[in-house]
Order: sequence, then C-alpha cells, then structure tokens
Amino acid sequence: MKAFNYYTILLINLLILGTSSIIYGQSTNTKAAPLDNFYQRELLQDKPVLAYDNTHEKDVLWEKRIWREIEVREKMNHHFIHEKAYFINILLDAIKDKKITAYYPIRDDFSSPIPYEEAKLLGITIDTVICSFGCFDDYVLETVHNELDPSDVKRYRLKEVWYFDEETSSMGVRILGVAPIIDRYDDNGNFLNSGPMFWAYYPELRKTLARTEAFTSNNGSGRMSWDDIFEARLFSSHIVKESNTANRRIKDYKTSPIDMLLEADKIKNEVFHFEHDLWSY
Repeated sequence: MKAFNYYTILLINLLILGTSSIIYGQSTNTKAAPLDNFYQRELLQDKPVLAYDNTHEKDVLWEKRIWREIEVREKMNHHFIHEKAYFINILLDAIKDKKITAYYPIRDDFSSPIPYEEAKLLGITIDTVICSFGCFDDYVLETVHNELDPSDVKRYRLKEVWYFDEETSSMGVRILGVAPIIDRYDDNGNFLNSGPMFWAYYPELRKTLARTEAFTSNNGSGRMSWDDIFEARLFSSHIVKESNTANRRIKDYKTSPIDMLLEADKIKNEVFHFEHDLWSY
C-alpha cells in the first residue's frame, strides 16, 4: 500500500514537472512584439468627454448657423491625412462598429439615418468585371469590391452654430455635424460633381473622437485627441454658407473664387463684430 502511494505520488510529480516544462517552453518561445516607443500609450483609451455647459433657450440672445469646409491639403490640416490615422477611416470604423449613425447627405438636419446594412458599405464601390480563362473562350462575370482610398477625401464640411450666451455674456460655438466631401465620376472617369458622402452627428461622435489620438506636427508626444482638435479649433477652414431665408450657398450668388473668399471673410467678420458691438467703451 505504501509502495503504491509512493509510485502514485512520483507519477503525479513527473506529470506536473512535464506540464510546467511545456508551459515554460511555450512562454519562452513566445516573443512579444517590440514596442515602437519607450512607454505604452494608454491615456486616451478611457478619456471622458468634457460635457458642454447647459445652455437654455432664453439665454441665447443671437445665433447664426455656419457651414464651413476644411481643406486637408492646407499645412494646418495635415493631421487629417496622417498616414497612421486618416480621419475618414476613423469615421468609417465608428460606423461599422455601430458607435455612430450615418445620415443621408441629401439633408443635413440628421433626420434620415442610413440603415446599418447600407452604412457599413460606405466607402466601398462594387464593380462587375469580365474574366476569361486561358485560351478558352469562357468568360464569367465577377464582382469586385473596391475600398475607398483615404487620400481621395480632401475636404470635410462642418455644420455649426455660433451664438451669444446672455447669461455668460460670451460668444460660443457648437459643432452639429461632420461630413466628408468626395468627388463623383461617371463610368468613363468624367467628373460629375462633389458633395457629402454622409453626415455624422458630432455630439454622438465626440466619445469616439475623445479616445482617438490625433497626430499633430507640433507635439511628438501626441497627447491630443480629435475632440481636442475640434473643440480648440485647431484647423483651418473657409465658410461656404450661412443661414439665410433663401437657403443659398455662397457659390450660388458669387461666381468668381475671389468674390467667394471675400464673401466668406465678410460673414466671418460679421460674427466677430456682433460680439464686439455689444460692448461700449
């Protein structure tokens, strides 16, 4: 009986030793990927969204809706096309992961959501090509899915509200929506038009932006999020439309590029001077 217990204990010890050796061998053979830095960047993963002040309707003395466009090829906007994180990919990934809702671009009042099965295919074009097999006269039709080249998105449109808060006696701005602008072509490659690909509701998008790093040229540590970029207005843009009774864009009543830029500056100055003229010195 004692011999049986001795051999049983010995066998158990050998099994434990063998198992440990296998686990240890696996752990030593598994090599972690090298870190392209000297510390792990994790601060943005749990970053909360800074809530806006609660503004009541009675406190809004004046407001004006502004539509502006961001040209990513301008030097100040190069972070929108950084090779590590194209801004269009951030939007498309958020849509696919059901973090935000995409809205049809025909309206910018966020009243027409795109169904998810359609929205997850945004940025993908489907072409039908004819394929042949060797020397045979056999042809088949194949469907090819083409992914959007993020460098093709060169502009973004913002819809925002500028307002004067009577309670705090200050001018404020709230971004309502973001839309990537794409150029559309026919089957022969001829340019048709350009317009929004979809609209994203900015207050819903903020949580994603707050936890996504923005790579800026003036700070290698990359501590800024995309929410910081928009809230601090760290981008260059030009106005393309202001709220008006005829719902006209600037290009609808100004023809030359110079006149359109001058009109955009005029609208910007009107917003600035409204706050300035409220005070007397």
